[in-house]
Amino acid sequence: MPVTMSHAFLDNFLGNSPKWFKFAILSFLVINPVVFYINPFVAGWLLVLEFIFTLAMALKCYPLQPGGLLAIEAVIIGMTSPSQVLHEIEANLEVLLLLIFMVAGIYFMKQLLLFAFTKMITKVRSKVAVSIMFCVASAFLSAFLDALTVIAVIIAVAVGFYSIYHKVASGKNFNDNHDHTNDGKNQLCEEELEAFRGFLRNLLMHAGIGTALGGVCTMVGEPQNLIIAAQANWQFAEFALRMSPVTVPVFFAGILTCYLVEKFKVFDYGKQLPDAVHKILSDYAAHEDTHRTNHDKMKLVVQALVGIWLILGLALHLASVGLIGLSVIILTTAFNGVTNEHALGKAFEEALPFTALLAVFFAIVGVIIDQHLFAPVIQWALSYEGNTQLVIFYIANGLLSMVSDNVFVGTVYINEVKAALLDGQITRDQFDLLAVAINTGTNLPSVATPNGQAAFLFLLTSAIAPLIRLSYGRMVWMALPYTIVLSIVGILAIQFGGLEQMTQYFYDTGILIHHTVQEVGNSAVSAH
Repeated sequence: MPVTMSHAFLDNFLGNSPKWFKFAILSFLVINPVVFYINPFVAGWLLVLEFIFTLAMALKCYPLQPGGLLAIEAVIIGMTSPSQVLHEIEANLEVLLLLIFMVAGIYFMKQLLLFAFTKMITKVRSKVAVSIMFCVASAFLSAFLDALTVIAVIIAVAVGFYSIYHKVASGKNFNDNHDHTNDGKNQLCEEELEAFRGFLRNLLMHAGIGTALGGVCTMVGEPQNLIIAAQANWQFAEFALRMSPVTVPVFFAGILTCYLVEKFKVFDYGKQLPDAVHKILSDYAAHEDTHRTNHDKMKLVVQALVGIWLILGLALHLASVGLIGLSVIILTTAFNGVTNEHALGKAFEEALPFTALLAVFFAIVGVIIDQHLFAPVIQWALSYEGNTQLVIFYIANGLLSMVSDNVFVGTVYINEVKAALLDGQITRDQFDLLAVAINTGTNLPSVATPNGQAAFLFLLTSAIAPLIRLSYGRMVWMALPYTIVLSIVGILAIQFGGLEQMTQYFYDTGILIHHTVQEVGNSAVSAH
């Protein structure tokens, strides 16, 4: 039977997404103008819920297309304006530059990171020790790099190890690059393969949690961190110190959880690396070490030196984050001989879809601002005082981040709190405390589901997930102990962690520095 034009339209619309999802998006597009004509405030909230729905259904369809259609319609019918959307993008330009340049920059440092993680697995036999090392290493890297990039590197490590094992177990050698997916399939030991899959699942989940533990600590760990830092006018060191009353105890609680779930083999953890697989991977690492040329070694040295520059540049705030990322691209490619335009283009493939989605976020934020959607919620939360207010903000951000994207949630809440500050409803000290609660609330409880963090969603939709049998439900189950521990410790740290004392410390330090500079200036004038 020939396909009618209407069927062709429906088939093409949103590609392979389920038909019910397609009809839902079309229904939203039809209903929104009608509701907006009747009640703009209700229509605004309806749009926000629809957009969150597209984020929650990210596994069915990437949110850029359905969310983008909703945003375009919102601009057309007058829920916000193109100038407001542009204003939001301009205000968050540094975040976009972070995603474009920093993620691409780390792409050219993958060799060094692959080398480091390979050594961890092949040199350390204790599963508990390897798990903690992966978690800590991911946390450290995510504090200075983008969490999405870190998990991308670890996924590349896992894919590499899986392909090496499959190739050798199928009777091939390390240098055979032909795809032997079905060759020698019967030679693979199913029990051994299942154990290896469980081992990789464990390491990838520990690494994913590590990106959350480290990503919450600094202004470059997650995109919303940079947005919050920009609104609060905090630099790298100040951001890290202000977050430390919450992030430090949470980090150690996370590492302790990693140890306990591996030690007692609960929540699908505790899977051991079979001896036969370890021998294959060790032989491969030895093969790579033997065949590594001086050119290859020099590339690792260059990447290590650029990594040092990256850490120093961020810590001392020698330039904006995006420009430091651009310098990483230039330095690593120039000194490692990557000069082909197509080779450079591959580095930007991972970040640009999410960068485009972030621009759509800002369109929805424009609707929230123009329609004053969150004003009643913020006023209700601000009606409380002291640490209770901080806990409410932490829980509200955490619950919403579990089902939505934490970048979107963090952006909305920090903009609303900044507006309250500018209107004189809260003091600067109160704003600083709320910024800490918003940042930690969006970063920590969001590990509950893949919807909350881009790194988790990236892992779930990666090529390695079906190979190691990592489903949505299994990921939620394996993240559960971390979700409980990190969320509770975060609440307790906000309630009893001395955030107000930390704010007072910064105030006193600022006064001390001001007087010191003033005295040095007076002394210089007198000496002259």
